[in-house]
Amino acid sequence: MKPVRHPDAPAPGDLLGAHYGQCFGCGGDQPHGLHLEARAGEGVSITAEFTVQPAHQGAPGLAHGGVLATALDETLGSLNWLLRTIAVTGRLETDFLRPVPVGTTLHLQAEVTAVAGRKIYSTAIGRIGGPEGPVAVRADALFVEVKVEHFVNHGREEEIRAAMDDPDRIRRARAFEVNP
Repeated sequence: MKPVRHPDAPAPGDLLGAHYGQCFGCGGDQPHGLHLEARAGEGVSITAEFTVQPAHQGAPGLAHGGVLATALDETLGSLNWLLRTIAVTGRLETDFLRPVPVGTTLHLQAEVTAVAGRKIYSTAIGRIGGPEGPVAVRADALFVEVKVEHFVNHGREEEIRAAMDDPDRIRRARAFEVNP
């Protein structure tokens, strides 16, 4: 089924913000995290970017492949805000096409391609040097819709409580809207 943007989804251009401060992908409370910033796009798409820091390297001077996969996963997971659903990664297939040097800002674009019941299919690409730069990484993903109880039943109680009691009302409301 063709994906449909939820009427209450953030407007195109809106910064999505972190869904949880301790998230390695988007959280501001992680000193070595990606601090990935995502913006709502047109339809069921988003753009995001992050800058590869020295703490993100694998080979000397180059981003670790796992960090790049995390950036793709975080970007793809952020699409769920546009559907206003809670979903987790079921499958992430990643292609690494060129090295990404430390200091590089990776520009990511992602979109939902289909929804079938609880399954959400999406794709993303990451470009070096700007939104039109050469493609360095790409991914296809399957997300599976879950209820908030998934996190309550499987997460650590103290972190769940902290997320739910967060005084930042917007962050608290969004704490379980995106794949952590």
